[in-house]
Amino acid sequence: MSFIVAIDGPAGSGKGTITKLVGEELDFITFDTGAMYRAISYYMLKNSISFNDKEKIKKMLKEIDIKLEFENREQILYLNSQKLVKELRTKEVNEVVSQVSHILEIRLAMVELQRKLAKRKNVILEGRDIGTNVFPNADVKIYLDASAEERANRRFKQNLDNNINNSSYEEILENIKFRDYNDKNSDIAPLKQAEDAIYLDSTNLSIEQVKDKIVEIIKQKRNEK
Repeated sequence: MSFIVAIDGPAGSGKGTITKLVGEELDFITFDTGAMYRAISYYMLKNSISFNDKEKIKKMLKEIDIKLEFENREQILYLNSQKLVKELRTKEVNEVVSQVSHILEIRLAMVELQRKLAKRKNVILEGRDIGTNVFPNADVKIYLDASAEERANRRFKQNLDNNINNSSYEEILENIKFRDYNDKNSDIAPLKQAEDAIYLDSTNLSIEQVKDKIVEIIKQKRNEK
């Protein structure tokens, strides 16, 4: 029987990093659900598909194939057999991924894929609506937050570490605030804390401190089952 951990929160709150670290410590499969929307954003930009063209979007969803594989526990995303890494973090993708994730047809297709991938596995997933929409019955729900300024600073440093130098700190902060507004005010699966989620503010915590707190929460919940 699977055990599901859902980590939700705004862009740049550290969900991806924490999910990976917790998964490694507890031997859980980790899914970066945001990478799926980034892959579709990349595909739509590359093929000049309008966000308002419902027919082309439906046709695209029938033609694309998204696969997640794991190399040394590192998630690798393939879109129609093309391995995507840096392509998912370009400035162009960053600017549109929030809009793409609000398209109903795409949202429904990705939720179906996420549920399929999580079957019969111990998994930890991160996103904006994992605990509220994708897995409302998740065994553990965490809402991971941080100030917009701290999140922008983290994303800026992450880009530098990955040799992605296409946005200034100010541009990243503006994009994060824009995404926060879009995500929280969306008509489709808005970003919000699930009623039974544990709120964790990571603004003044180290990565290791956040990881340890979440591991402790999961272990306690597993012992109760």
